[in-house]
Amino acid sequence: MARKGNAGSSNILRKKSLDMIIDDTQDKKHALKKSLSWFDLILFGIGAIIGTGIFVLTGVAAAKYAGPGLILSFVLSGIACSFAALSYAEFASTFPAAGSTYSYSYVALGEIFAWIIGWDLILEYAFAIPAIALGWSGYFTSLLHSFGINIPVWAANSASSAPGGIINLPAIGIVLLLGIILLFGTKESSILNNIAVIFKVMVILFFIAVAVWHVHPSNWKPFLPFGWKGVFSGAAIIFFAYIGFDSVSTAAEETKNPERDMPIGILGSLGISTILYIAVVAILTGVVSYTKLNTPEPVAFALTSLGINWASGLVSFGAIAGITTVLLVMMYGQTRIFFAMSRDGLLPPFLSKLHDKHKTPVASTIIVALFAAVVAGFFSIDELAKLVNIGTMFAFVLVSIAVIVLRYTKPELPRKFRCPFVPLVPILSIASTVFLMASLPLETWLRFIIWFVLGIVVYVFYGYRHSKLAQNDYKGVETETLY
Repeated sequence: MARKGNAGSSNILRKKSLDMIIDDTQDKKHALKKSLSWFDLILFGIGAIIGTGIFVLTGVAAAKYAGPGLILSFVLSGIACSFAALSYAEFASTFPAAGSTYSYSYVALGEIFAWIIGWDLILEYAFAIPAIALGWSGYFTSLLHSFGINIPVWAANSASSAPGGIINLPAIGIVLLLGIILLFGTKESSILNNIAVIFKVMVILFFIAVAVWHVHPSNWKPFLPFGWKGVFSGAAIIFFAYIGFDSVSTAAEETKNPERDMPIGILGSLGISTILYIAVVAILTGVVSYTKLNTPEPVAFALTSLGINWASGLVSFGAIAGITTVLLVMMYGQTRIFFAMSRDGLLPPFLSKLHDKHKTPVASTIIVALFAAVVAGFFSIDELAKLVNIGTMFAFVLVSIAVIVLRYTKPELPRKFRCPFVPLVPILSIASTVFLMASLPLETWLRFIIWFVLGIVVYVFYGYRHSKLAQNDYKGVETETLY
């Protein structure tokens, strides 16, 4: 049963209150600058969603898993994500704090669950960044090749991704460059993101307009060469393509009017991206046989196969711009997760220290950039994408559970946006996401379990003892504990 307790409770289910969330966002020492509008958030979301998924993974998923049936895979993943997006929209508008699902879980489920989901989000972002950087590297080296500039195999590939490979220098370079840009401020990063997003959307629309006239329905036969199992496996793999809308919620604390703008940003970016995905995949598999799409740059390859080489080069530019924005937003999201967990005492305090002028988390940004650069330099994209997928799916499950719990434990809580048909929609989110998780390989599950166990160890030996709730740093503010 729930009762009021003090902030120094030793219970692992101790919760933060809404007052604590407000205190955090108003604390001058740890307050992030509010500079984002709903338009920024939509472009922020599109910037995070449309990138590696559409420009890289579509080809591999069609060739190895679903064939033309990948169209249905995108529909299934899009539906699963839409259920989760409604839950995210409710929480992000109710608790406008950095940290995304981590912060929501701290209020709804308690500290141990907040830690688990925070640790899970670290898995999602920390490995998404290098995976996306590898996709960027593939298009960048391909573009240079079209100009007669060839980067040696050893310098553009890791040993696990190509014979003769040693290190992926382009992937390392772009991660470090964006890390520097993020240090200069959120608004400045947002302006760069907005310009790149508009450019890549125009390139995608250009591809649709040019390639649609070259679609041959015979390429869609057989439509399900791998059967429905292939469709479901494809949905689990290209789920990576939708990762990003949840990162919009990490910007809640830096949004001018989060109660109104968060739902618009989350749902708007997901809707626009889904429509573009389905259109591109339908045309891509109609222009080129799915058996030929196992390439790191399938969209550019499709135009090259049609003899439209100049258009292929333009798409490569668009892909580079698109993947760059995804990288930027993912790196931003990871730094804000570190920031929120550090501010709560669950991670070392230096991770929430802000730059005096730009008000950005300096140490978090540097650590994220260095870690991602090392991983991108020496690992392959396939295994990284699977790890990111399972981490994201688990986060979707927990946030959907949290919506249901909070509706019953705090029905009086003012909600600017309400997820419709609770508990039905969150339950559908949980069911569809778990179904996709079950389609992932056993080795991915084993790696996820190892990461989960490691997280529990870190919490027991550090987070549990250094939590601000445990240290009674919220003096005079009541918190809830469960006994």
